[in-house]
Amino acid sequence: MPRYRVSGVGASSCERVASSEGWMGVRVALVHYHEIGLKGRNRGQFERRLERNVRWALRTLPGAEVRRIASRVLVRAPEDMDGDRLLATVAAVPGVAYVSYGAECECDPESIGKTALAEVHSGLTRHKDASTFAVVSRRSSTTYAESSMDINRRVGDLIRMETGLSVDLGNPDITVWVTVVQGAAYVWTRRIEGVGGLPVGTSGAVVSLLSSGIDSPVATWRIMRRGASIVGVHFSGRPQTGGQSEHYAAEIAQVLAGTGGMEKLYIVPFGDVQRQIALSAPESLRVVLYRRFMVRVAERIAFREDARALVTGESLGQVASQTLDNVATIDAVATMPVLRPLIGSDKQEIMAQARGIGTYDLSVACSDDCCSLFMPRRPETHASPGEADAGEAELDVEGLVTSALEGVSVIELPTLVNRGRRRTGARGRS
Repeated sequence: MPRYRVSGVGASSCERVASSEGWMGVRVALVHYHEIGLKGRNRGQFERRLERNVRWALRTLPGAEVRRIASRVLVRAPEDMDGDRLLATVAAVPGVAYVSYGAECECDPESIGKTALAEVHSGLTRHKDASTFAVVSRRSSTTYAESSMDINRRVGDLIRMETGLSVDLGNPDITVWVTVVQGAAYVWTRRIEGVGGLPVGTSGAVVSLLSSGIDSPVATWRIMRRGASIVGVHFSGRPQTGGQSEHYAAEIAQVLAGTGGMEKLYIVPFGDVQRQIALSAPESLRVVLYRRFMVRVAERIAFREDARALVTGESLGQVASQTLDNVATIDAVATMPVLRPLIGSDKQEIMAQARGIGTYDLSVACSDDCCSLFMPRRPETHASPGEADAGEAELDVEGLVTSALEGVSVIELPTLVNRGRRRTGARGRS
């Protein structure tokens, strides 16, 4: 594989160091983004974070080299690396719009033509019935003489004469992409869509109330995809239940941590708090009061972790507790924003995304969850803050929150986020 010496960050060209191996056959993945391109003067910060996150995601694929070139992230891969695994790994990183996989070659017409022909032959092994093709070129280097249209015509003529394929610009069986940039050319026929969004670590930290159900993992993923790093908080029914949900919540957190955005998972034994609410508060208000106490506990953890918001998996009208009145009553005890990424989603959308991110099977396998503990026969659907305050009048609110926090355990997860030392005692709390 050839080696390069780059003249600083954002260099306009790469100086090739002599190598007897030559350029042909160097496998590369080009990582493309979309939303980052709209960030103006902050664009470089987002690009650097995306580069770092891609490098972190590829830590289990030895030999992958990652760097930035001309509004893209370039991954050079050893020839024996599994291309499918490389593509799938990079495409799962938040901030990636799509990933292309092909070859790097010298920035001259002959090399580009030969490489394009080789990539087409590779494409024909995957699409044996292919009969049409198209060439799509982009020239980001102003020092290269040919225009994009010239590249399209010349490479297209070569492919047509050598393979017998017909040109179809509307719906080709094989598309050959050619990009000329920074003293090199990149040619590919394979690309897969990424998850989009923003790189994790660009939007601060949040605390997500992570159950072992279907909804909250999807809500967590959606906020992670917007660039936030996640501290999960799972409320277990222990000691009133066996704590089976803790195992599944930890497994779900591991899945969400796959791209580095999940920092840790707090396990809060919540069964005794629920039992005390069930003994002292009106039965119809139990669910709303459970949620208010969860918000209080999660906020204390958020202050400890220097997080700026809470995230829940509530969807409007999905269950009795998720009405506008109840949501407002729950939020009345919050002192920081409570984000609900699923508020306008229906169950079918949520289930489909849960399958896509790999949490669905874990969620449906767990039946032991604190949400079903001491459930009322007829839950209140339109509770007011005043009614909830009255329902809590007989409870030692501060004492229950403190006792729940005293029993927490923490699962550290592999993460790419390093936010430094956490603040303690923020806003007078710890």
